[in-house]
Amino acid sequence: MKKHFAALLLAVLPVFAFANAALEYPMDHVEVDVADQAAMQDGAKTFANYCMGCHSTKFQRYERVATDLGIPNQLMLDNLVFTGAKIGDLMKIGMQPQDAKVWFGAAPPDLTLVARVRGTDWLYTYLRTFYEDPTRPWGVNNKMFPNVGMPNVLAGLQGRQVVGCKQVQVVEHDGKKQYDTLTGTPITHEDCHQLTVVPKTGALTAEQFDEKIKNLVTFLAYSANPVKLQSERIGTYVLLFLAFFFVFAYLLKREYWKDVH
Repeated sequence: MKKHFAALLLAVLPVFAFANAALEYPMDHVEVDVADQAAMQDGAKTFANYCMGCHSTKFQRYERVATDLGIPNQLMLDNLVFTGAKIGDLMKIGMQPQDAKVWFGAAPPDLTLVARVRGTDWLYTYLRTFYEDPTRPWGVNNKMFPNVGMPNVLAGLQGRQVVGCKQVQVVEHDGKKQYDTLTGTPITHEDCHQLTVVPKTGALTAEQFDEKIKNLVTFLAYSANPVKLQSERIGTYVLLFLAFFFVFAYLLKREYWKDVH
């Protein structure tokens, strides 16, 4: 019995260790709207062009995605399908897991359900916190997921992001900013663990890049639960039916019990 308990404890400890590590870096909040077809179309475009070389979404089909996102089938095939797949095929990739393990150290995971597993805030922060690190095999690291084995495939859109020093205004524990009593200027200190984007020709602005990542996360949120809008709509109908039925149920109950004292 003790051996089984020890084995279970050893199996669970890495999970807690990973959870604690993931919580060390603060996540940025993002509001996604899976009813926004334009955002999801842009996210699907980004996913197909930058992510699908290594990551599949093999639990959904091109046709279903095209229908839900309002994309004509032929337009989907011409612009978002690069493997010769048919419109009714699953969104798989040609990379074999055994080859990927040799190239990257581990096979890139399927991303169909990643938004459910990780959460949209985690994805939004992760995709925006890659930075240059010459000590890593791919030359990059990530604040959200230290020592990740994934290259920064979005560097062409974001530009070079490095860890540098910034002047940060001093804030007290109660949240009040500090100012010099004589000059009235803010009191600052140099923080050398800040992410800084080095301007690059052809790259997006910080606002444009954040919007691009938001759209990508919105698409992944849709992929994780493509029936969300339909479920919410059916749920509304069910609640309306129950409210309507309750009136007649109450009247019937009152009729049956009117002579009972």
